[in-house]
Amino acid sequence: MDHDEVDVERIVQRLDGVRLPCHVAVVMDGNGRWAQQRGQPRHSGHRAGVRSVRGIVEACARLRIKALTLYAFSSENWRRPVGEIRVLMELFRNALDRELDKLTQNNIRLRFVGERERLERPLQRRLANAEELTADNDGMHLVIATSYGGRWEITEAAKRLAKESASGAIDAAEIDENSLHKALEAPDLPDPDLFIRTGGERRLSNFLLWQLAYTELYFTDTLWPDFGPEDLARAVEDFADRERRFGDVREGGGAELNKDV
Repeated sequence: MDHDEVDVERIVQRLDGVRLPCHVAVVMDGNGRWAQQRGQPRHSGHRAGVRSVRGIVEACARLRIKALTLYAFSSENWRRPVGEIRVLMELFRNALDRELDKLTQNNIRLRFVGERERLERPLQRRLANAEELTADNDGMHLVIATSYGGRWEITEAAKRLAKESASGAIDAAEIDENSLHKALEAPDLPDPDLFIRTGGERRLSNFLLWQLAYTELYFTDTLWPDFGPEDLARAVEDFADRERRFGDVREGGGAELNKDV
């Protein structure tokens, strides 16, 4: 058993009996600063961040968390230097090719949300292929948000509803929160119970704006490449100590995945 496996096994034991979130959403921030602190180019931080992804995915799967959504590349990230975007996309492709078999072996379903049309066509085909190969897996849902923005998602949902209304498929007067939710990118997933942001910033950064309405927020100064299973355990323990009432006087919990989808 290697060091990473020991860490994961330790937190599985540590969190035994602790109330776990059903769905965890993560903004993986701090790769560039991690590299700069070490006098390295930014892409070194992104490469180190990929290792953290592997550890957190494994830990969440071992804990039997139902869904994990990772913010890999935002709509705003397209404004970054072309060279950095190229490195990020290369890392994304390589990680996808390298980890796909392992995800399948571990019964993890891989999904992607975001504006795929902005990605290069070969990468679009890779995403579609990965989703197809893991579609029957009924373990944890691993959702990668790439070329994604919360405002974009809500806007696209509104457009879908507008088209249905214009065609007569639905009555505009009957559109409600449930209608809009169903028009989102992954309507079968429950809203995140726990949101984690690394790197010291205290903002949502246009991530899952609709879905995070009642999510418990957890911020840490730890930079993403340094965020490991022990850090995840601290976030989960913090979550477990909170009361979730959703505006009611009674404590509530996370919804289950829609088994019919």
